[in-house]
Amino acid sequence: MTIAIDPATQPKPLSVDEFLARYSDNNRYELIDGEVFDLEPTGLHEEVAAFITTKICVQIDKANLPWFLLQRGLFRPTNTVGTAFRPDIAIVDQNELTKEPLWQEQSILTQGTSIKFVAEVVSSNWQNDYARKLEDYAAFGIPEYWIADYAGLGGTRHIGKPKRPTLSICTLVDAEYEIQQFRGNQAIVSSTFPDLKLTADQVLKVRSQI
Repeated sequence: MTIAIDPATQPKPLSVDEFLARYSDNNRYELIDGEVFDLEPTGLHEEVAAFITTKICVQIDKANLPWFLLQRGLFRPTNTVGTAFRPDIAIVDQNELTKEPLWQEQSILTQGTSIKFVAEVVSSNWQNDYARKLEDYAAFGIPEYWIADYAGLGGTRHIGKPKRPTLSICTLVDAEYEIQQFRGNQAIVSSTFPDLKLTADQVLKVRSQI
């Protein structure tokens, strides 16, 4: 979930350094093109993110992969200006961290190759997840990106009409994402975690909605 900060209280645009000076101690904010967004997740949002995290981490452990969950970090791509993403879920390749210039001092990633998997749980500002982040995560070379739209909030051009809870799994092919959408009892397909046995409903349904 991302909510833009009131423009009246925020000078525009902020540089990444200015953003870090103001918000580095608070992991509820991210910066996109100089604009600060308040992530401010709801309880349902957190349930979906926690479910995905749990299932993904089990797969990582079973496969004995040198990957881990980024807990409080930022993704600050070197080839962008005024942008520091804070994904809801990001899986990092520990072997790639020697290439990260800021990692020893700060929990900040700058290289897309450091991230093996990323997921965003959709809330009110769905445009960032379906448009800007979709394009940028592909450009940065992140192999797999999930858009978990548990409330069916995305625009109809993204999830169709009538709008329904939808899990979009974006797989990088020739520097662009190929998108498969899953709903209801459809079994999801993940190239990063091929042994993951889940339906879209399992990912998108939370106890508070049942």
